[in-house]
Amino acid sequence: MRAEIITIGDELLIGQVVNTNASYIGMKLSEIGVKVERIVSVGDVEKEIIEELRYAFNNFDVVILTGGLGPTHDDVTKNALCKFFNTDLVFNEDVLNQVKEFLAKRGRTEINEANKSQALVPRKAKIITNYWGTAPGFLFEEQGKTVIVMPGVPKEMMGMMENFVINYLSQKAKGLVIKQRVLKTTGIPEAYLYEKLKDTVEEIEKFCKIAFLPSALGVKIRITVEAKNQIEADNLINEAEKKIREKVNKYIYGIDDEELEEVVGKLLTERGLKLAIAESCTGGLIADRITNVPGSSKYFERGIVAYSNEAKIQILGVPEELIKNHGAVSREVAEAMAKGVREISGADIGISTTGIAGPTGATPTKPIGLIWIGYSDKNETFAKEFRFGDDRLENKQRAAQMALEILRRKLLGIEI
Repeated sequence: MRAEIITIGDELLIGQVVNTNASYIGMKLSEIGVKVERIVSVGDVEKEIIEELRYAFNNFDVVILTGGLGPTHDDVTKNALCKFFNTDLVFNEDVLNQVKEFLAKRGRTEINEANKSQALVPRKAKIITNYWGTAPGFLFEEQGKTVIVMPGVPKEMMGMMENFVINYLSQKAKGLVIKQRVLKTTGIPEAYLYEKLKDTVEEIEKFCKIAFLPSALGVKIRITVEAKNQIEADNLINEAEKKIREKVNKYIYGIDDEELEEVVGKLLTERGLKLAIAESCTGGLIADRITNVPGSSKYFERGIVAYSNEAKIQILGVPEELIKNHGAVSREVAEAMAKGVREISGADIGISTTGIAGPTGATPTKPIGLIWIGYSDKNETFAKEFRFGDDRLENKQRAAQMALEILRRKLLGIEI
């Protein structure tokens, strides 16, 4: 089955909102063997919506449309659908009750006219229940074509996809199984990663597709396979992953949606270890990521943002002479910070960051992007130097990522 995704909203065209809906839907459709061949964003203009819907309907088996289902004047998708399918809007009591129930759970007992308008639905459509908001979704089946319409709010769209759309379309597709797996790497630039994998990629692309997706935090390796059934797809993708890991396993920290802080949290939990963090240039970003993981209180003892020299001296016990002799951004201070936070907290491991995030603060010998990351446990204390770049926020993100990666490799006994 071939599909087009249409996302509706002026906010998408002017860059006010990133179009995450299209990428999510594309990924989910690919997993069930529906090939997405076209993605289009359209503004909140009825005529343009109808024109794109007509093109998609004439050229594809499945059309997925999101956005413009709200109760305000600029939400015109329902009217466009009625004109395209030559139908009208009718009042649906079940939808109204669903809206009332949703609002009641949030302490709102009064239903205004805007809320009631959500119960006006196209006569020809089958209703897709929205348990996460007030705008229902719609399913149209005509001339052997399927048109699915969902709200543009990501949480609501994702809920409908998981609760109804994926299962519905998978039953209709019953063709090739398309399976993807993403291997997440960090600590190695894309060009170096590719150099290590060049021969392997040439070998495994005989039965799969490989894509390299770089970002500030690392490089994702996406593996895509097509097979006659799920078992064959699993075997092919496992074989591809095995061959990739044979060359670059030390850089791979996770699969698909797995985040580095989750991986580190599991390792700390398994080993019964406590972590403490002393941050300067990252400003609490590492602690923020660590505490994004449910259950992090089991292994995270404390995080300290020691931004000034005085804080490093008073809170972490960094010797004042060390800062005078070597500067706050130095191997010696990074080591003292990591050791200091470990000792004052009683944690098993301490990590630290100190650096020049930019755009000011550089010297002839210490440029913007210079970051020292410290590590300390009962057996050793050391610090590693990194030079990231000239973007302040990116330097913070990359420093936090590398601090977590150093911790991961130490816990696994991998060379840093």
